[in-house]
Amino acid sequence: MAIDVIEPLTVKLQALKAAVEAATMVLRIDEIIAASKIESEKKEEKKEGEEGTSGSSSSSLD
Repeated sequence: MAIDVIEPLTVKLQALKAAVEAATMVLRIDEIIAASKIESEKKEEKKEGEEGTSGSSSSSLD
């Protein structure tokens, strides 16, 4: 009878471990996506800043 009690516990523990692994992977992917968005925003801001400075200097030469 002890086997009947331990077996469901083992299955539940394995399911819990799998759920924790899945949640961890989702959070890692979310972190990567968030970091890439921040990085692309910084690149856009840098590009806009470079265009703004070069545009103002060329207009002063005219």
